[in-house]
Amino acid sequence: MIKELDNVVLTVDLPEHGLKKGDVGTVVLLHDSRGYEVEFMTLGGSTLVVVSLPHNQVRPVGSHEIAQARAL
Repeated sequence: MIKELDNVVLTVDLPEHGLKKGDVGTVVLLHDSRGYEVEFMTLGGSTLVVVSLPHNQVRPVGSHEIAQARAL
């Protein structure tokens, strides 16, 4: 179950926001059955975008996954 302040993984590309499948964001608000408000940030701490996403566009971070950096 995903809750506020959980890190989540994007499951689709969102080119209109400069995001790619696999990017990691933080849930900042739950939208009940509609999905989540998710903040995506640079590793330097700057917010790129806060976007509303349905449940099928994010998943929980797995315990055996490693983060990977990419340039914007």
